[in-house]
Amino acid sequence: MITQPRIQNNPLEKHLWTWQGHSIQYTVQGTGQPLVLIHGFGASIGHWRKNIPVLADAGYRVFAIDLLGFGGSDKPALDYSLEVWQKQIKDFWDAHIQEPTVFIGNSIGALLSLMVVTQYPDIAVGGVLINCAGGLNHRPDELNLPLRLVMGTFNKLVSSKTVGPFLFNRIRQKNRIRNTLRQVYCDPQAITEELVDLLYQPSCDPGAQQVFASVLTGPAGPAPGELLPKLNRPLLVLWGENDPWTPINGAAIYQQQRQMEKDVEFFAIPQAGHCPHDEKPEMVNSLILDWLSQMT
Repeated sequence: MITQPRIQNNPLEKHLWTWQGHSIQYTVQGTGQPLVLIHGFGASIGHWRKNIPVLADAGYRVFAIDLLGFGGSDKPALDYSLEVWQKQIKDFWDAHIQEPTVFIGNSIGALLSLMVVTQYPDIAVGGVLINCAGGLNHRPDELNLPLRLVMGTFNKLVSSKTVGPFLFNRIRQKNRIRNTLRQVYCDPQAITEELVDLLYQPSCDPGAQQVFASVLTGPAGPAPGELLPKLNRPLLVLWGENDPWTPINGAAIYQQQRQMEKDVEFFAIPQAGHCPHDEKPEMVNSLILDWLSQMT
């Protein structure tokens, strides 16, 4: 296994890019083979703070981008969808990279990475999926009763112009963010004030509540099962074993690809939840670097 440098907490240098009239925040470090890191729902480029320096020091040009509606990017009132962000990522590649790239994502960022790798194979060397989401949000048929009814009612309330802002202001309170993180992180020491602030601060921006409502009530988008038949690039699939949001049994569809002679590697991350890149960064960084070294 490749020896990697110690993770450093140096602040990420932020840049702005104008896309379709909106300000998009991104960061870039290092030189070499380009990698693009794509965060999950409610997160931002800061969620990759334990990964970017290590990957850059290992000889890669590492980009991370805030999806429109999240982090330091603008939060306009529009109908958000995976297709909107897929277009953003493709246009970012056209503007800043223009070399075959490895796309690395967590949660919905992983699903976006799979979308880019399968739908724009000419720009992709491969993809790394970390606890890949099955969609932008749960499809109704994925939820059993009574949860299906509960979530349907909740989503209607979230999108309400009167009740929605009240609900959002309660959900985004720091103590509630901590409680949510305790559900999806196995290691309580990984739930730092820095992490809580990273999730809290963007929620204070104008438009954040409308983004939240649009995502929860928007279309789920393509499912992994619809995308994988188109796969002709290597994939590394990493999964925190204790993820309650996207349980590890959802990884079976990727493991089955090996039986179809697809170039897919899979590793379970023990004692990790939904965000193993942040909770177990040393292991995740090493697995990514090992896999990348085999591709060159």
